Amino acid sequence: MERANGSTSSGFLLLGFSDRPKLETPLFVVILMGYVLSCLGNGTIILLSLRDPRLHTPMYCFLSNLSFMDLCLTTCTVPQTLANLKGRDKTITYGGCVTQLLIALGLGGVECVLLSVMAYDRYAAVCRPLHYLIIMHPQLCLRLVLTAWLTGFGSSVLQTALTMTLPLCGRNQVDHFFCEVPVMLKLACADTSIIEAEVFAVSVFFLVVPLSLILVSYGHITRAVLKIKSARGRRKAFGTCGSHLMVVVIFFGTLISMYLQPPSSYSQDVNKSIALFYTLVTPLLNPLIYTLRNKEVKGALRRLLRGTTGSRGS
Repeated sequence: MERANGSTSSGFLLLGFSDRPKLETPLFVVILMGYVLSCLGNGTIILLSLRDPRLHTPMYCFLSNLSFMDLCLTTCTVPQTLANLKGRDKTITYGGCVTQLLIALGLGGVECVLLSVMAYDRYAAVCRPLHYLIIMHPQLCLRLVLTAWLTGFGSSVLQTALTMTLPLCGRNQVDHFFCEVPVMLKLACADTSIIEAEVFAVSVFFLVVPLSLILVSYGHITRAVLKIKSARGRRKAFGTCGSHLMVVVIFFGTLISMYLQPPSSYSQDVNKSIALFYTLVTPLLNPLIYTLRNKEVKGALRRLLRGTTGSRGS
């Protein structure tokens, strides 16, 4: 990268919400509470998936990976945001910006692939119940999880390298609360059309392709469920997929708004709000959705609490 006026050596200035100073304290409180709750919720799901033998199934293997991914995403962006909201120094180092960009992009790609893998898991459970354990054997689950992580971060390395090698010409003010590709491209003083096209193509690959696979899976699931004669059986079958489908709608709806919109369709304030929803609210909602709508998770939580209480009593 061209080191003009020391922009890369001194880092970047994250403007965040500094144009509205009256909102900084309320935002700090809300974001801090959301971050703590998100860590507790996702940490609980990971703990339950590891400790409870009844949750040692493919579905909860994928769910624990989703929770771990959400923990990493919030930890990558939220602490820096909190520090900028309450501290005078609103800068982030060049290395910190690269790290944020790499991790945020990578985790976004991982979740896109992982949600499509979870949809396939639900398809196998509902449409092929007698062969489910044969289809979703441990080796396949491990390969699918590794594919999600390697694909997401492989693409992230490429996008981060292309973005951060652009000449900045001394401009180091990032009009956002974390380093994100569309905002970083605005700092460049070179032609970014090729990189913008590459980012759009990658976004289509990670959003449209997994979402299409999810829709195909749920098309087969819906057709199979409608063939079930009993209303109770249909409710049970749809219940196993309801939580995942809610997460899919929230996650893909948010990312499509962020990356597949025309460049000038939203104001920067709206973009910041969408990014805050993606990096904080979505990781907070995921454990709530899976916990409140899932009897197995609630049962595992009760067993954990009873075991903890019993050990303290003894």
